[in-house]
Amino acid sequence: MNHQQLEKDIEHLEQIISHISAEDRIPLSYWRNRLEHVSGAVLVPAQAKRVKRLDAALCALEKRQKA
Repeated sequence: MNHQQLEKDIEHLEQIISHISAEDRIPLSYWRNRLEHVSGAVLVPAQAKRVKRLDAALCALEKRQKA
């Protein structure tokens, strides 16, 4: 994945994950798969930090969904 596409994907996930809930019509598993795809790329430290924050936010949503 090229750097520009990776950056766009991270930005998109940051926008979406900050606005979704466990009850949205698109399942959280879809967003988990998208995040895992991004996580598998070679990331610079700043991107890795952003992806880590996204993972934490998505984990919180997944925990609320299970509760």
